[in-house]
Amino acid sequence: MKKRKMSAVFLAFIGAAGLLFTTSVQPISEARAAEKNLNIKKLDVDEFFADHDGTFILRDMNKDKTFIYNHERANQRFAPKVPNALIGLQVGAVEDEYSIKYWDGVKREIDIWNQDHTLGSGMRHSVVWYYQAMSRDIGESRMKEWIEKISYGNQDISGGIDQFWLSSTLKISPIEQVDFMERLYKENLPFDKDVMKTVKRMMIQEEEDHSTLYGKTGSGTGIGWFVGFVKIDNRAYSFVTNIDGTGAEAKNITMDILKKYKLY
Repeated sequence: MKKRKMSAVFLAFIGAAGLLFTTSVQPISEARAAEKNLNIKKLDVDEFFADHDGTFILRDMNKDKTFIYNHERANQRFAPKVPNALIGLQVGAVEDEYSIKYWDGVKREIDIWNQDHTLGSGMRHSVVWYYQAMSRDIGESRMKEWIEKISYGNQDISGGIDQFWLSSTLKISPIEQVDFMERLYKENLPFDKDVMKTVKRMMIQEEEDHSTLYGKTGSGTGIGWFVGFVKIDNRAYSFVTNIDGTGAEAKNITMDILKKYKLY
């Protein structure tokens, strides 16, 4: 991917269109029901939040319907995983998903962080030092320009170029984040198309004949995120889970919900 010549955007996250009712749902018996216009009328996910305070948002991007569990939390802002990868690719701070940054030899708390990483592996394993280094390469001026250009959360990066998203000044609500995920899926963000396609490709978790799951975990100071989208034949859904817990726990909750409704 060629470096961008633009003069001076990533785990984040405005209004929801529909209501979620915590009652029963219309049963779905066929594994490929989504292909036949999946009909979620009501959503019951209380069982998945028995051990965690949290929120879950599911948006049917074909029908423009949004289902929300825990409206109050869905509108609260938390420290996100910011769109660093999109911004870094757009401004040429990294060339592509294979761009390497070399480990500085400092032992960190997660073993897999203690080695060289590419942009792709840095995203898969949430390697904080990689994204801190890339943020410094982007620089405060360009980062601020792009965070404002995409209207990302409260747009406050005053906490420092390599710290502002780490439980610091930048905050975004789950409902804002599901909107951001939809815009990324539809490639309606103000980035080059190949930049958005690259980031989406790095987010792929699993692929099957008729479905593809895209997602990204995020954790920090007791808050866990799992955000992304799932495509099943000609239908697509964006989702956000935000909990008091870890990103891995948020992902497990998300997967259980998607399986319950035959969305995965």
